Amino acid sequence: MPAPFFFNDRLKTKIFLLAVVPFLAAIASIGIGVRQQATALARTQHATLQAAYLSSKEVELRHYVELATSAIAPLYEASESRAAGAAEGIAGSVADRQRAALAVLQKMDFGPDGYFFVYDMHGRSLMHPREPGLVGQDLWNLRDPQGALTIQQLVTAASHGGGFVRYMWHRPSTGKLAPKLGYVVALPRWGWMVGTGIYLDDVESTLARADERASANIERTLQWLGIIALAGVGVFALGALVLNVSEYRSTDAKLKRLAQQVVESQEQERARLSRELHDGISQMLVSAKLLLESALARFERGEARVPAAEASLSTGLARLSETLREVRRISHALRPAMLDDLGLAAALEQLTRELAGESEMEIGFTQSGARSVARSGVKPGALPGALPGAGHGDGGANQGANQGTNPGTNAGAAPLPDAVNTVLFRIAQEALTNIVKHAGARRAALTLDVAPNGVTLTIADNGRGFDVAHALADPRAGMGLRNMRERLEPLGGRLSVSSKPGHTVVDAWVPIHSASASSKARGLQGDAQKRNTP
Repeated sequence: MPAPFFFNDRLKTKIFLLAVVPFLAAIASIGIGVRQQATALARTQHATLQAAYLSSKEVELRHYVELATSAIAPLYEASESRAAGAAEGIAGSVADRQRAALAVLQKMDFGPDGYFFVYDMHGRSLMHPREPGLVGQDLWNLRDPQGALTIQQLVTAASHGGGFVRYMWHRPSTGKLAPKLGYVVALPRWGWMVGTGIYLDDVESTLARADERASANIERTLQWLGIIALAGVGVFALGALVLNVSEYRSTDAKLKRLAQQVVESQEQERARLSRELHDGISQMLVSAKLLLESALARFERGEARVPAAEASLSTGLARLSETLREVRRISHALRPAMLDDLGLAAALEQLTRELAGESEMEIGFTQSGARSVARSGVKPGALPGALPGAGHGDGGANQGANQGTNPGTNAGAAPLPDAVNTVLFRIAQEALTNIVKHAGARRAALTLDVAPNGVTLTIADNGRGFDVAHALADPRAGMGLRNMRERLEPLGGRLSVSSKPGHTVVDAWVPIHSASASSKARGLQGDAQKRNTP
């Protein structure tokens, strides 16, 4: 029988995978697409930012050079003639004015790495504020690490009306070679090249920070997609778990109902057998017994007596009486008629009386509760009060016991449901039988307590006791306890067992309302079946 359950589990797994795998595939595809698009966007953004940043720096360099040429313009413009220079208030030779212009340019800077430089058109350094050692040197053939002729490129750009040149140069703040963007212009009358520049590693660091922010945004987007994927899988898993729990609960309820139906079928079959034995075999045996008694009476009244016939009739009568007692015993063992006729209390009282007579053990029965109380016993002193702890079940059995009547048949109170009567009687029958066979007890006590919320049956004895945990764990040793628990579960009842040497207590509690509803439903079902029966 486990195969359908395994098949069902495999089917659930396939359904779960059919739901989750496409979802994860869609999320993964979205993630890959987002990453590719975001990477392409980051590259485009990098190129756009680089172009815009360099364009702004080129404008800035043009402005710096224009500012520098404007600063030395009076000196440069006055060099055409002494008369013009004298007219403008500028005295001295051209060389003096050039030295003055170099002094002005040397003092102009814009940061530790922002300065102006001056070369003549033949590559000789005229002014370099950050590297004064280069002044006066011919750098026409100077090459950078890539082999480019740096000064020649600058002179060429200046001679063509000014321009930008990329080259490698030592950065003053670090002393290391770095890429640089320079802008130069020519002063033709003096044969000079004036220029400045910015180091491009600043630009690259700015763009790198922008790239890092873009990458961080991409990673955050992918992380959110991952979180959404995990949340989706979690929702699927939670839904599957809820569905499984719901199905398992439904299956468990069905199994409990099935177990209850099996128990009820057993009880119905036992009741049928009991009626058959009582109404059929018993009646025939009674008739035979009466016939034999009549024949024996005729022989006794006759004048001539036949000893052999009389002995046979006496033996037959004895055997018929024995058979009748055996049939009644079997009928009562299957289901005592008193349980249906007079209720649970009377049946339990009869059970204790019979077992006490068979075992010569003191067995007492006490009925207590809010409805009614009845006390009866087979032998003096065989009452639950003789055993400490008896009568303290889940239903809260009262310790004291007053005289009363059977709660199942009390005219002033509703009878207990048939299911409760049957289950508690079978539990008492099982427990007392085990006590008689295995406990080695001298006294035992039954307490039936009927409370508004439920019925408690307590069975106590002073026998040798047993290991409850081992009995429940061992399939062979704890069969009786498991049967009791299985009988109670469909009715929502509970079974508790405590045992030690000299004192064992079994408490069985059944709620009345759920049992009443169950019995009512079964009664309605039985009525419907009777109406449908031709």
